[in-house]
Amino acid sequence: MTKRNMDEVETKAREWLVERGVTLDDIAELVYFLQVKYHPDLQLEVCKENVDKVLRKREVQNAVITGIQLDVLAEKKLLDEPLQNIIDRDESLYGVDEIIALSIVNVYGSIGFTNYGYIDKQKPGILERLNDKSTGECHTFLDDIVGAIAAAASSRLAHSAANTE
Repeated sequence: MTKRNMDEVETKAREWLVERGVTLDDIAELVYFLQVKYHPDLQLEVCKENVDKVLRKREVQNAVITGIQLDVLAEKKLLDEPLQNIIDRDESLYGVDEIIALSIVNVYGSIGFTNYGYIDKQKPGILERLNDKSTGECHTFLDDIVGAIAAAASSRLAHSAANTE
């Protein structure tokens, strides 16, 4: 990946992902999980490049910083009830966390929705850790956002592969 200047929002989104324990490699592994059966020669570096491109989108950056801030506030018990309890428990009928994630997926077309649904149910790799409630950390939004970034990067990869075949 080439060095380039990032604005404040992109820089903060990328920093906060790492601070919350999520690397580009973690997300690239999810992309690999989603795409390797369709692209048997797929390299992890290609997955990572697609994750990087997805993270350059302002809609994605906005979702990342919004979701992470809500998780941090919930972790610090700074939200009013009943929202605090809903986010702490990652209540299944809440759905706002998925709506934010779908705003990311929506950038790359309908294939992203199926990728997102699949990875959200399977919870491989980093998603398993983010969903572990025993850590005391709150990742109600982040787990869905990371899954959505992976789904969007997978869609981007599928679209680019279709254009070269």
